[in-house]
Amino acid sequence: MRKILLAGTAAMAFTVVTPAFAQQDAQADDAAETGDIVVTATRSETLLSKTPIALTAISGEGLRDAGITDSRALTDIVPNLQISENGDGARVSIRGVTSTDNTEKGDPSAAFLLDGVYIARPIEVLNSFFDLERVEVLRGPQGTLFGRNTTAGVINVISARPKAGEFQASGDATYGNLGTVNATGMINLPVGETLAVRAAVNYDRQDSPIIQTGGPIVESLDPYRDTLSGRLSFGGELGDRFKFIIRGDYTQAKGGVYNLLPLGNFFPDAATPNPTVNPRYTPNKARLQRTLNIPLQFEDKKNNRFWGVAGEFSYDFGGVELTYLGSYRETHRDDDRDFFVLGFLHTDTYFFGDFKQNSHEVRAAFGGEGPFKGQVGGYYFNEESTLEATIGLPFSAFVVGPGQPLNFNQTGFGFPQGPTKSTSKAVFGQFTYDLTPELHLTAGARYTKDAKSRVGATILDFNSVANSFCGALRCVLNENIAARKYSKTTWKVGIDYDAPGLGLVYANVSTGYKAGGFNDGCETGQGVGCSLLATDLYYSPETLTAYEGGFKLRFADNAVRLNASIFHYDYKGLQLSQICCSPPQTLTKNAAAAKVDGVELEAVLRPSDNDQVDVGFTWLDARYSKFFPDTANRPTFSFNGRPLDHAPKYTASAGYTHTFNLGNGGKVDASVRTRLSAAYFMQDLNNLSQFRQPSFTKTGATLTYKAPDDRYYIQGYVQNIENEITLAARPHPALPVVL
Repeated sequence: MRKILLAGTAAMAFTVVTPAFAQQDAQADDAAETGDIVVTATRSETLLSKTPIALTAISGEGLRDAGITDSRALTDIVPNLQISENGDGARVSIRGVTSTDNTEKGDPSAAFLLDGVYIARPIEVLNSFFDLERVEVLRGPQGTLFGRNTTAGVINVISARPKAGEFQASGDATYGNLGTVNATGMINLPVGETLAVRAAVNYDRQDSPIIQTGGPIVESLDPYRDTLSGRLSFGGELGDRFKFIIRGDYTQAKGGVYNLLPLGNFFPDAATPNPTVNPRYTPNKARLQRTLNIPLQFEDKKNNRFWGVAGEFSYDFGGVELTYLGSYRETHRDDDRDFFVLGFLHTDTYFFGDFKQNSHEVRAAFGGEGPFKGQVGGYYFNEESTLEATIGLPFSAFVVGPGQPLNFNQTGFGFPQGPTKSTSKAVFGQFTYDLTPELHLTAGARYTKDAKSRVGATILDFNSVANSFCGALRCVLNENIAARKYSKTTWKVGIDYDAPGLGLVYANVSTGYKAGGFNDGCETGQGVGCSLLATDLYYSPETLTAYEGGFKLRFADNAVRLNASIFHYDYKGLQLSQICCSPPQTLTKNAAAAKVDGVELEAVLRPSDNDQVDVGFTWLDARYSKFFPDTANRPTFSFNGRPLDHAPKYTASAGYTHTFNLGNGGKVDASVRTRLSAAYFMQDLNNLSQFRQPSFTKTGATLTYKAPDDRYYIQGYVQNIENEITLAARPHPALPVVL
């Protein structure tokens, strides 16, 4: 749930342009004249209206005007996109395709990129948006140009580049309810005529929406978010052929961790086995539903740090442009929380983790304006992590070792893991041939080799050697030893026609792939507590084949724009996770196959220079075609035909903006936007249930004054006027829902 009842935004921006060094290509000129936007969804610059992909691109100014300060709010404006905070990371669902495994061994189904660099850790998806050029959301598998873990699609967050030859400085500040503060400062300094340095810093704070009652509060949940971020960029052009940009970023994310509410606030009959569980949903009772009537007993805080450096360098050899994109990133997590389970156990839990990744990509693009053009390249990615997650008393006393009774001398039940390694290597190529100046044929393929491994354990800690069952302070229940390699060829073929005076029509078939992995434990005979068969320890890749057609049309001198797409997915080997076993663990299996059909419609109308209307509609039928959960007590139970998680049958949106021109050269933009979502479901495999989030609407309004020459602006806005609570996850019967 995100709600801003009243927020005022005050910002000042001023720009001084030194004698010009500025070269705009033809595409940028076309975009400026038609209101289009330049995107990089094909790993080269193209106009949004001429890119044959189901794609939404929002400029930095568009993000600001919509009040979007992080990825979660993209849900309100991007068709068939659901982003929610799920425990220690973000869960991204595009057209019903998603992943629930946020652990060090899990992979997302939708790739999140920062300036083209793949970000492996889902927790970084939740970082603040600031000083951005745009955000691009590609729907559908992107296995050829972007690689593995893109079965759902790609989100690419693109920061603003240093502006050569210009001095710029700006500042934004926002204040709202729930203690919301968001402030950004930016400065752009020219270095000679062709280079520049750009620095930006952002502070983002918000209190928890959860209301604590029920007795003395041991620990406050506020602030829930307390994040400081910075970015430094340097780049430009050297000569006529060489251009580059080097970026460094750092984020310290403090605040709280707890985002759970009692299950009974929403689902009073949740423990009853039932394929569909309807909530106790009462309008205008949002305060009761977000009330935690059990005071926390342990500290709730996080101190996470993320940083990275990346460089992109390109050289035009004349006919061939060579580009290198490299990066190094580290993620350091330090969480402490109250793990409340089973209605009576408060347990202090800790998570410490260090994650390091580096990636390198080389691409060669050729063809220019000729009839045959394309790009070939190679890619390397490596991530290594070490971590320790510990659950303390009293929960740890209920985890029984081999042949042991309950023991309150057990001080911790934990998972020291490391190193966990993931490596991916790939070669790829995509080519386009112009059959005529308007008719284009595209084909591409990518070959990927993945390797994953882990060394770790599931352990019990004791307060004394005498009370332990293994004669040491730490006893190993089982070792976690696994290693696997995978390979896959993904491909794409497509055709598009740029109808003169009308727009683009396209159709394509594309494939996506997400690497396989492993569960906790080890094969029989490999180490302590090893008792699994390879078929139980490992799971295979999941794959998706998408058939899609669509159009991007423009009428009446660009006063009417109409986009549409229709698609069908054949989705195999779904990697589904559930909590099971003794000791407890998350078990992932290739448990299902699915079919996804859908339609997406978007229209923008400009009846006058001062009025704009935008409307959208999606229909989605994402369902299991074959899914028999692994359960002993109901062996014939089937999810066949049931909907996938976070896949509402339909959504509809509408927005209107009117511009009032003032006599002094300034203007006022007044806008309102509403979004209607049908009900969607969240499955609980342990209880063989699907929990239903009812249909809802969310409406927002914005009023913005822009001074002459855009020197500054003042904005007020309200979001989620209906005060709707929407549920993000339903992890396990013993745990609360996630808000």
